[in-house]
Amino acid sequence: MYELLSKDGRAKRGRLSTVHGVIETPVFMNVGTVAAIKGAVSSPDLYELGTQVELCNTYHLHVRTGDEKIRSLGGLHKFMNWNRPILTDSGGFQVFSLSDLRKIKEEGVTFRSHIDGHKIFMGPEESMQIQSNLGSTIAMAFDECPNSKASRDYVLPSVERTTRWLKRCKIKMDRLNSLPDTINREQMLFGINQGALFEDIRIAQAEEISEMDLPGYAIGGLAVGETHEEMYRILDVTVPHLPEDKPTYLMGVGTPENIVEAVYRGVDFFDCVYPTRNGRHGHVYTHQGKLNLFNAKYELDSKPIEEGCMCPVCRNHSRAYIRHLLKAGEMLGMRLCVMHNLYFYNHLMEEIRTAIEEQRFSAFRNDFIAGCTT
Repeated sequence: MYELLSKDGRAKRGRLSTVHGVIETPVFMNVGTVAAIKGAVSSPDLYELGTQVELCNTYHLHVRTGDEKIRSLGGLHKFMNWNRPILTDSGGFQVFSLSDLRKIKEEGVTFRSHIDGHKIFMGPEESMQIQSNLGSTIAMAFDECPNSKASRDYVLPSVERTTRWLKRCKIKMDRLNSLPDTINREQMLFGINQGALFEDIRIAQAEEISEMDLPGYAIGGLAVGETHEEMYRILDVTVPHLPEDKPTYLMGVGTPENIVEAVYRGVDFFDCVYPTRNGRHGHVYTHQGKLNLFNAKYELDSKPIEEGCMCPVCRNHSRAYIRHLLKAGEMLGMRLCVMHNLYFYNHLMEEIRTAIEEQRFSAFRNDFIAGCTT
């Protein structure tokens, strides 16, 4: 159940109640693709860092260790020792990212495993079964993510097929949720809007899937090669055609600036690998922009990553020490950078929620963007 608590312009402050706890929105979902945050960050760490939702990937967990094995161990929450919400991506993005290893048909997609090359078939029913085995809080519909530069002749039939797949996903999930031995019989299904950069295709499909009255809706197929301005244009025209009283999830986005701009346009769910990936390379986020701790100027810098930050890293370690760890190849250096970045993203969402509640989000947006570009 999603409750819209307040609005400031198009920015939404909401609350999604789930079987695994309440999600305060806007929210950033921390990405643990294979049921782990890259950078040696554990579930107890995530509680301390303010993580509300962890995102895991259906395809990757299916090929390793296997969803049926995870089901036999009690599902993903028990497997990970994580008692807050989990969203599982459907495997649809791999239709895009593994384009050299797959073949798309109406029934679904045949993959070649990126691990050992063995053949895998996944369609809407298979994706729902895998996600049901995992027992996630929110399951994403199985879709195709067309290249943002794809032609109209390719995108239109692809989106029509994605909509047909969504209907099959809903039928399958309704059946699975009715079975007595299903791990999570309250599993939610989010539909996905696609359409590359074609406004009319995006709008028409958004209106069609909105009629299905799903618990939430995502906008996919962005942050895959288009400019930020193109992404914002698609959000401007698409978000108003999705239900305001349901969560709106922008998949795979993005930078802190992207998130603030998307909240301004009515989005309230996000995920991205940036904080973990950049952290593992010594790049850390602050309200004044991103720092590269490999830079020599931090060699004798006794300040924390960001002064005033209350994350466990900034409370205990200096830039100089973290740089030393990174230069020495110590895993602890990567771990500390990842932890700070996740805290930064999670705390940014807290700041956003407060700004919307206090009806000052436009000013917050302006100040934040200006601070990151100085």
